[in-house]
This record gives sequence, structure tokens and C-alpha cells, in this order.
Amino acid sequence: KAGCIFIFSAGHRAGLGRTDPTGTPDLPHGAVPGTESVLRARPRPGSAPARLSPCPSLAARLTVSYSRSSGPGGQNVNKVNSKAEVRFHLASADWIPEAVRQKMALMHRNKINRAGELIVTSEESRYQMRNLAICLEKIRAMVTEAIEKPRVVSKETAQKLIERVEKMNRERLRQKKIHSTIKQSRKADFD
Repeated sequence: KAGCIFIFSAGHRAGLGRTDPTGTPDLPHGAVPGTESVLRARPRPGSAPARLSPCPSLAARLTVSYSRSSGPGGQNVNKVNSKAEVRFHLASADWIPEAVRQKMALMHRNKINRAGELIVTSEESRYQMRNLAICLEKIRAMVTEAIEKPRVVSKETAQKLIERVEKMNRERLRQKKIHSTIKQSRKADFD
């Protein structure tokens, strides 16, 4: 599993129901997420690509529900369930590496309920399938955000940053002293 994790494709960006350059449909109308066209394996930056088979039973692991949206749609918004809600149990999501799951749990703890399910919602669009694609894109973004490792700052760079901050503080205090003497010189001496 080194170097590769599963990341969702963004069906709402390419247009729903259209095909990608390989000829597979992105998210056809009425399709259930979890097919191989929705899930793709992408290598991590800076690592050798590894071959992983897509998770075919992802649709069974995601719970998708729809409800009335408060988003765009005019009077139709009161009649149609266009808000999409995707949830899955984060601790048992074996399609995400363990370290990434733990980091996601820390980063998005306000989106996890008591049962341990990560809940992602979207009501940006007036279309059900587009909102579902936005939810999948949000999950993909959460996973990629959790994968990114913080940049390691070298000792030289850290030393330069410390010196720069100290210099800025000295200059700020010097300017403050100058301003103070100007104010002091304006005071009238009533003694």
C-alpha cells in the first residue's frame, strides 16, 4: 500500500453523466457512488506509484441520504430532496490508511457524531447528484489534507526567521521610542 491511497473523482467539475477521456461515465444520473468510475487510486506526491485495486464495495460502506435543502431552487426547494448527506464509520474505513484516519479524526472532530461516523453534507446545488458529487469531493479533499505532511524547516531557515522577527521587534520598539519622545516634547511644562 506504499505510496497510494484512494481518492474520489470530482464528478461535479466535469459535468454529471459525461464521460472522462477513458470513456467511463463519471457519475451518470441515478448511479450509486462506489463504482470504479467514482473511485480512483492516485499516487502520493514524491512517491513511486503503487498498484492498488479500487474498492468495489465502497457503496456499501457509505450511507447516502437526501433531505430538503435550504439552498438554491426557488419554490421547488420545498418539494424536492436535493440536500445530500454522506456518512461513513471513520474507524472502520479500511480504504483509508490508519494514520490518515487518526489525523482526519483530529482535524474534523466536529463532523464526527457519537457513533464515530464522519458526516459530510452539501446543499450547494439544486440537483441531488451534483450535491452527492460535491460531498464525495469534500471527502477526497479531507483525505488529501490529512495526507499532507508539514514541511520540515531547516535550522538555517529557522534561524533566519528568528533573526528577522527579532529585527522587526527592535525596529518597532525604536519607532515607538521616537513617537514617545515626540509626544513628550509637545507637553507643556506647568511647573
